[in-house]
Amino acid sequence: MVFDAGSSHTSLFIYQWPTDKENNTGVVSQTLVCDVEGPGISSYSNDPPGAGRSLVPCLDKAMSIIPVESQKAAPAYLGATAGMRLLELENETKTQQIFDEVSKTLSRYPVKFQGARILEGEEEGSLGWVTVNYLLGTFIRYSYVYSWIHPKQSEMFGAMDLGGASTQMTFQPSGEIEDKSTETTFRLYGYDYTIYTHSYLCYGQDQALKRLLVRLIEKRGSGNVQHPCYPKGYMANVSLSSVYNSPCILTPPDNTEVSVTVEGTGDPTACQRSVREIFNLTACTNLSCSFNGVYQPPVYGKFYAFSAFYYTFNFLNLTCGQSLAEANSTIWEYCSREWTQLTSSFPSESRRRLLEYCSSAMYILTLLLDGYKFNSGTWEDIHFAKQAGNADVGWTLGYMLNLTNMIPSEEPSLLMAHDYNIWVAAIFFIVLSVVAGLVAAPLHCYCRKACAEQSWWT
Repeated sequence: MVFDAGSSHTSLFIYQWPTDKENNTGVVSQTLVCDVEGPGISSYSNDPPGAGRSLVPCLDKAMSIIPVESQKAAPAYLGATAGMRLLELENETKTQQIFDEVSKTLSRYPVKFQGARILEGEEEGSLGWVTVNYLLGTFIRYSYVYSWIHPKQSEMFGAMDLGGASTQMTFQPSGEIEDKSTETTFRLYGYDYTIYTHSYLCYGQDQALKRLLVRLIEKRGSGNVQHPCYPKGYMANVSLSSVYNSPCILTPPDNTEVSVTVEGTGDPTACQRSVREIFNLTACTNLSCSFNGVYQPPVYGKFYAFSAFYYTFNFLNLTCGQSLAEANSTIWEYCSREWTQLTSSFPSESRRRLLEYCSSAMYILTLLLDGYKFNSGTWEDIHFAKQAGNADVGWTLGYMLNLTNMIPSEEPSLLMAHDYNIWVAAIFFIVLSVVAGLVAAPLHCYCRKACAEQSWWT
């Protein structure tokens, strides 16, 4: 059991695997995803017990799924990400109180609770990279001459995670990593992997859009706040206290008790220009840089973009390999629509999401193109996805694999990696071939077909 305690919400993931294989075959499967009602646990800074209570429905659901005889041996973890990292910057005491309460709640259940803690941003990014490549089977492959094959570097996938308060970029560069502070090394299945990873705190989707609104408020002069990313016809009063309530906002006004009127103008060109202003795109002194002066090697290989990357682009039907030109035109068209059009076209969608899809999509475009330096040629290397293989993509599976030592640091035994039925069938045909005087080729053809039918060989 792994709780992903993010900035905007918490989710519980349950994984299972055959106990007799120790996962050398890569057969971990996702059994349950339970979304906790309400906001992320960092929102309970003034009500720490509420953070613990919020987990109860999902814990009860988990207990109804995990067999009673297995519950006491089931390891349970809670990892908190950028929301709690921000709260810790503001108030360490309240942060600890929240952890005490969620730990109290988890300890009341008959599971092997292993503790709750905050993940560092780079840890979150690198574990997401482990998850992606583990689920896609790129760490290790079996050849038909009875040996393990180390994958080529070009076969590895990069991982891009966009949360509410931070975003992570992780991949294996084609050359040397110049800034060693961005370098992480794993030894998995007998091979060393050196990856680049960086986490941008305050550049998660929610915090980025909040900072965008702040810039527009501060530029308004007198009158209403003109928001080019909000649809034309939208108007609402916004209290400054709901905007200037984050460490990511560095210069709060003297009086946050007042409200301002925000008016949508539905101007995608002005929206893109405003979004770019929350990045420092001129601080780079060389090509090996993303934004804000942060070192980044040139992007290399294929990438999985998940979390808010996926949810925003999925709504816009942009997760099926559309070109950059198609993505641009779709986003421009959505950002040009009026508020009444949007609410009538998508009556079941939440008003808040309808309001923010333009801002989010434009932010994603800016982050990927101006920030991470993708272009029309490399855009098609990005796969926007929620799942890979048989599980959701994110840091939780990598976290569980790491803490339970499910991925061996050394090359696994070849014998342990085969399904028992395949070995029985193979031995049977060996005996048959000897008796019947058959050549070896049909045996290899059969073994290849049998192996191909096992989903964990893909």
